[in-house]
Amino acid sequence: MPRIDSLINPQTYREVRGLSRRIAVLRALNAMPGGIGGVADLARASGLHRTTVKRLLETLKAEGLVHQKDDGASYALGFEVRRLSEGYVSADWIDQVASPAMYKHLRSLSWPSDLATPDSGFMIVRESTHRASLLSQHRATIGLHIPTLVSSLGRAWLANCSQEEREATLAVLRKRTDSIGELARDNAYVRRILQETRKRGYAVNRGEWLSEASVTAIALPILITGQAIGAINLVLQSNVVTDREIAVRYVPLLRTLAEEISKGASACRV
Repeated sequence: MPRIDSLINPQTYREVRGLSRRIAVLRALNAMPGGIGGVADLARASGLHRTTVKRLLETLKAEGLVHQKDDGASYALGFEVRRLSEGYVSADWIDQVASPAMYKHLRSLSWPSDLATPDSGFMIVRESTHRASLLSQHRATIGLHIPTLVSSLGRAWLANCSQEEREATLAVLRKRTDSIGELARDNAYVRRILQETRKRGYAVNRGEWLSEASVTAIALPILITGQAIGAINLVLQSNVVTDREIAVRYVPLLRTLAEEISKGASACRV
């Protein structure tokens, strides 16, 4: 006898709006400084009405996903959020190699780093030290979709991946009807970005990603047998560090980290 769920057209399922709103509140709270926020702050961040946010927070509190702080006016993530993450399984090389290395090198780098891997034309952040760096302007970047052509992460990967992966990624991007697609269809632009990245030896983004216009980011690929499987960056504020300081101080430090991760990732793949 066929399973009941196999007889149902998946397209007939409707979004559970209440669940989507609860997730939106959790995401907003997770992005707050220290993971703590009030109703008004969460309403602004999630785009929901304050009364709705208050009701959702009380429901989440009953489930142990958030708890109310002593001041009674703010909320924080609860232990049950941590418990939910226990079933998550990541790539072995990220958990076993990249994450420990990134936190070990944070003391010398000071500025936060993101490690990302390619997915459907974007770079997806898989690990980050933003939550631990005192110089970070963000708290939650894991899971962030970063545009490939205007980010240091994307450029570092694209300049060092296999030709087949590069062409497949560009083909996906060229089909887009937005500014990302327009850039991908500009062959001269793509060729220049790749040539400059390879000649320089590392990728750079100087505010070209408009949502992070104040940021200068550098990145290096994570390599296995000479081909990139991802990239790691260093995120700096443009008005704080000079180009010379980046090249002389931070690129060598980031290269040491990238090479350590590449070596460990290669061992995990054996």
